[in-house]
Amino acid sequence: YQIRFGSSQSTLHQYLEKALIPALNKHGVKTVGVFREMGKTEPAKIYVLIVYPSFEDYLPINNKLKTDETFKANSATYTKVPAEKPLYTRITTSLLIAFDGLPALKVPAAAPRIFELRTYEGYSEDAVNRKIKMFNAEEFPIFYRTKLNPVFFGEAIAGENMPCLTYMITFKDIAERDKNWAAFIADADWKRISADPQYANTVSNIRRVFLEPTQYSQV
Repeated sequence: YQIRFGSSQSTLHQYLEKALIPALNKHGVKTVGVFREMGKTEPAKIYVLIVYPSFEDYLPINNKLKTDETFKANSATYTKVPAEKPLYTRITTSLLIAFDGLPALKVPAAAPRIFELRTYEGYSEDAVNRKIKMFNAEEFPIFYRTKLNPVFFGEAIAGENMPCLTYMITFKDIAERDKNWAAFIADADWKRISADPQYANTVSNIRRVFLEPTQYSQV
């Protein structure tokens, strides 16, 4: 959600915490993450991570929300926001399929934490597919060893900046993040696979944002 300049975020947060998340939990989505960008960014953005049990559950769960009377009642304030006082400018959505090497969300401990959300764009579908192979076949052990703590890895099948993949990793703070990335870059296995010709030219652009969880986030 890209928040409209000058608007209050409280109505959106109330909707997410009191209406959307309970309804999703009720209908089979166990975990929903809600995050803010770190720092005072303009425009402010709120990120929502919804993890469905499977691709086949996506439409049935969303259809159940449309007929859920409790959800409708709890959403009343949000749905009745007047046209002259919009909460956001636009909602941007991406649909991701989890990697074979990390098929389920890894929820970090409920302790002080930050998140790094990274999107790798490829110049072609084949480039992204080869990068996904690189993660599944060889990179994940290095991530775990150097404590680039995975939350999710997903291939985008709909959304912006395609073809691309997106992943989220978590740390205690920025200092730990910088230390662990340095260990990753210095890792002998990473140096070996990054020089492997089969993985050449797999990433043409990297988009990165640092996030912090809201108090009610389930991630």
